[in-house]
Amino acid sequence: MKIATIVQARMGSTRLPGKVLLDLGGRTVLARVVNRLRRATLVGEIIIATTKNPADDAIVEECRRLSVESFRGEELDVLDRYYRASARTGAEAVVRITSDCPMIEPEVTDLVIATFLDQRPDYASNARRRTYPRGLDTEIMTAAALARCWNEAKLDYQRVHVTPYIYENPAEFRIVPVTGERNYSQYRWTLDTPEDLAFLRAVYQHFGNDDGFHWRDAIKLMEEQPAIVELNRHITMKALHEG
Repeated sequence: MKIATIVQARMGSTRLPGKVLLDLGGRTVLARVVNRLRRATLVGEIIIATTKNPADDAIVEECRRLSVESFRGEELDVLDRYYRASARTGAEAVVRITSDCPMIEPEVTDLVIATFLDQRPDYASNARRRTYPRGLDTEIMTAAALARCWNEAKLDYQRVHVTPYIYENPAEFRIVPVTGERNYSQYRWTLDTPEDLAFLRAVYQHFGNDDGFHWRDAIKLMEEQPAIVELNRHITMKALHEG
């Protein structure tokens, strides 16, 4: 089965503008995401799906520097951006990753994809029944499921967040959750705010600003140095309907 991994990225974040190109231990956040994904074995072609907004010229330039493909589409209709980017690849299944996850774990991403390949559902994810830290989120869906979303999803938040139409209609799609042996969902390893950036920089500094560390090494760090966890523990995610 041909798989493509599409990473959404734009400069126009509301809480932390330009976050994907911020410095994280000497490299951009986007570079960290790409580097870590490249160590996964099942992701297929990696494409950065950005927007036609002139501000995102900088993301396209970073993609050139990283030798990774880019696609430019609609800014707010992210579902349309994914659909058109995936259509260009001819992929039979599409992995969704967001560019604000610079601790994305190759092993976990591969686990989600392998589960999908083994069970052949319409959609699999480790984010619907959460046991992994927020920031290791991986979703994979068939190209047919993505096309159906593109055709049928009408609400703004369904277009912004790409996959709600699938998991809000469980009778229409076969959905497989991917969970771990232990629950680490209390940890927040994603980038939305300055506090998140301080947390991520502390983690990367601990590992010598080398992005080769394993997610379980990071768990050990959280347990041994709880002060790092406190840097962004109070941050909450925006509600789905907020966009």
